[in-house]
Amino acid sequence: QVQLVESGGGLVQAGGSLRLSCAASGLTFSRYILGWFRQAPGKERESVATITWSGRSTYYLDSVKERFTISRDNTKNTVYLQMNSLKPEDTAIYYCAAQNAVLGGSYNYWGQGTQVTISS
Repeated sequence: QVQLVESGGGLVQAGGSLRLSCAASGLTFSRYILGWFRQAPGKERESVATITWSGRSTYYLDSVKERFTISRDNTKNTVYLQMNSLKPEDTAIYYCAAQNAVLGGSYNYWGQGTQVTISS
């Protein structure tokens, strides 16, 4: 059974930092592209950051570039999202997801989400 479990969310003031973690189990982690997504109340879910199976390539939502960093540790089956200079508009539920790098297609597995709240 595949599980993705996020942690690290919380309430911080604007300008602060948080580090989200997503621990995966039940899959061959190194064969998956990992992504962080977020969904704010009343808004559609959006892709925040993506990292390839090797970790060599990363992609970011324009509004988080230079502030967020995605990374992965294939030895720990964990993907991270370091979030700096946080803004109130970053408030959302953050989800990690895994996409089979070989088969492609949509993201196969999703975590339950972790709440991030930024106060002004």
